[in-house]
Amino acid sequence: MIGLALSPASASAQELVSFSKSILVINTSSGPRSFEIELAISDRQHSQGLMYRHSLAENAGMLFDYGSLRRIRMWMKNTFIPLDMIFLDQEGKITSIVERTIPHSETVIASKGRARAVLEVNSGTASRLGIKIGDTVKHPRFRFYD
Repeated sequence: MIGLALSPASASAQELVSFSKSILVINTSSGPRSFEIELAISDRQHSQGLMYRHSLAENAGMLFDYGSLRRIRMWMKNTFIPLDMIFLDQEGKITSIVERTIPHSETVIASKGRARAVLEVNSGTASRLGIKIGDTVKHPRFRFYD
């Protein structure tokens, strides 16, 4: 389960948006890796993301789906958890990975080229599970889901 805790200077609980949950699988060279994810689809969900949280379960994450290919830019402002960001194309293929982001950083983290979505998971997850560029994600949000 993904934990939620607010920082002292954060928005009130009434202002926080909720997210639907589902299972996402990354097909790696060493086998499938499952994650319980939350879906960030709306602009408000994209803006909030994992901000204000102090923990994230080991195999949990958040999928930010923008619906079409674009240059995705993220930052870590108000984010307490160090993350790996996994950028995906229309078919759910991993196009780039940014590992071990820095909490609270306002440095822009961008996709290399255009991407449809970004999966945020705990820092170190990509290395620990052998997740690489070219691996594919299985989830109903992607075109070739079966």
